[in-house]
Amino acid sequence: MAHAIRFKETGGPDVLRREEVVVGDPGPGEVRIRHEAVGLNFADTYFRSGLYPAPLPAGLGVEAAGVVQAVGAGVTHVAEGDRVTYTGSPLGAYSTERVMPAGSLIRLPDGIPFETAAAMTMRGLTSAYLLRRIHPLKAGDTILLTAAAGGVGLIVCQWAKLLGLTVIGTVSTEEKAELARAHGCDHVIHYRRENVAERVRELTDGAGVPVAFDSIGRSTYAASLASLRRRGLLVCFGTASGPVPPIDAMQLALSGSLFVTRPALADYIADPAERAALAGELFDHVASGRIAIEINQRYALDDAVRAHRELESGRTTGSSVFVV
Repeated sequence: MAHAIRFKETGGPDVLRREEVVVGDPGPGEVRIRHEAVGLNFADTYFRSGLYPAPLPAGLGVEAAGVVQAVGAGVTHVAEGDRVTYTGSPLGAYSTERVMPAGSLIRLPDGIPFETAAAMTMRGLTSAYLLRRIHPLKAGDTILLTAAAGGVGLIVCQWAKLLGLTVIGTVSTEEKAELARAHGCDHVIHYRRENVAERVRELTDGAGVPVAFDSIGRSTYAASLASLRRRGLLVCFGTASGPVPPIDAMQLALSGSLFVTRPALADYIADPAERAALAGELFDHVASGRIAIEINQRYALDDAVRAHRELESGRTTGSSVFVV
């Protein structure tokens, strides 16, 4: 039988349980997929904790890569035997196999391993829309990036260099600083011991940055706002430290007519054509070696509790996957 990681109540990592599950045949518009690797994302902890509500009991995870085992009626863009990856599906990726809607699936080029795909589909597509859709960045621009040694951070650092951007990244340890630099981060700020906004002003001759990409949220958004130049944009795309509190619109005006956005990946890949374009650009960079995907933690599905503990404690770097 297949097995999956599920939870019946919200709470800490200990609510996660391994269960045997029956996987049936796909219905219309569905596929049955056998997973080879499953992505571990910080958003998974939000569903488990209850920050993101989900009907209980529930599975967990929205990202994985594997092989299509069967297709239901009306499915035409993938076929039995295809290598595929996905992100943004209904909860349930923490499993050996599952039936799911076919619309989330992206065909995976032969040159990209399953583990790489599971580690990068969400993070890579996030990096793609951040750098290619949010703001008309141009060569020579400088950006601020929180969590520069995280899964998204390392991809953004590399992609930004391909676009001719200068990256100022924040990190919490010297180990993470070295990792960020090795992937293209030009300037590193240790946010626990340095004033981020002051350092950004020093590095930009007092001007500030046109765009700050902030995935941490509550504990860092104020410093990110204070790092912007006149008419700069704060992109709050994550809440690792908690949700960003309400922002006073008048303070944005008084701080230089600033802009704030809280985008979600789902709205940038909802259109199949746009998703294909972003995925194609991402896959091309990864297959060619221009962007390397760092998988620094590998777990078995049965180690989900430990994986969540390490993720929430900040002990992980780069991407993490479950190897099925």
